[in-house]
Amino acid sequence: MDLPAYVYDLAGLESHIKSVRSALGETELYYAVKANPDPRVLQVLAAHIDGFEVASGGELAHVRRHFPDFPIALGGPGKTDDELFADVARLHIESPGEVRRLLGSGRSADVLLRVNLDIPIEGASLAMGGGATPFGMDPAGVAEVLDMLAGQDAVRPRGVHAHLASGLGADQMLEVAAQVLSFARGLGLAEINLGGGMAVSYSEPELRFDWKTYGDGLAALRRPGETLRVEPGRSLTVYCGRYVTRVIDVKRVYGELFAVVAGGTHHMRTPATKGHDQPLVIREQGEPITIVGQLCTPKDILARHAPISLKPGDIVEFTMAGAYAWNISHHDFLMHPKPSFHYLT
Repeated sequence: MDLPAYVYDLAGLESHIKSVRSALGETELYYAVKANPDPRVLQVLAAHIDGFEVASGGELAHVRRHFPDFPIALGGPGKTDDELFADVARLHIESPGEVRRLLGSGRSADVLLRVNLDIPIEGASLAMGGGATPFGMDPAGVAEVLDMLAGQDAVRPRGVHAHLASGLGADQMLEVAAQVLSFARGLGLAEINLGGGMAVSYSEPELRFDWKTYGDGLAALRRPGETLRVEPGRSLTVYCGRYVTRVIDVKRVYGELFAVVAGGTHHMRTPATKGHDQPLVIREQGEPITIVGQLCTPKDILARHAPISLKPGDIVEFTMAGAYAWNISHHDFLMHPKPSFHYLT
């Protein structure tokens, strides 16, 4: 196997998505393609989900190329005309301006109104709502859009979309869901997309989101005639991927030990963007060592002070590399070779 490499455990992914699908019951499940658009990964997921969520024309074309007849929801701020006028199952509307463009075009569309509600959310790793952010509309914006859509049937408001935060546990997500549902019911809308954001812990990989509690909680919240939908990404695919590389050099600088490996954050930017140490397989304990890549920047750090024994030529396996890893990285910085890709079935 050429290194560095990504290795995706497709059998493990299938087992995981089956358990998630079972836990969610009647709640619809879409996959957020931005987390990992690898076609082999999408193929496994497609057998167990209700649709794909995309956030650009590029993602839309990618999914359509591989799954031409699969339901797709398209969201994201700053939509081009090609994106806004795309023929998709659901279009997530971000602003009154998008509605004006739709109405002016004469196009028809089934839309969900992305809402940004003033809900306090503690402990989120990312906040897309709950205050002044560029995502979605506050209640005043939603009211303006509904006034614009009254008396016509080309652009049809089917419900609301709310992705307010990421990194939440099941109980927190259910609290948010209850408030989003209350808002949607006040508008008389019965289709509610509650987004993703299920917590993933890189510091404690064994702690996983409680899908059973979440699914049971949503079932209790749902009223007759309502359609509930979620669109997770990271929490579905992160555990199926590994980034495997080789140690090039080991050195000590001012008393601190460093291992320089092939590749780096231009292949897997996750630890740099999230500010964490990437979990790894430790086969032999050793003096704490900081594992860095080949880039000419001090930010090219994969793991700090890992308690692992390493020497030149050793293989290093980083886990939890199945989401926001290769596809979020700056591939061409310094023009190093790209990783190879392998699949376990």
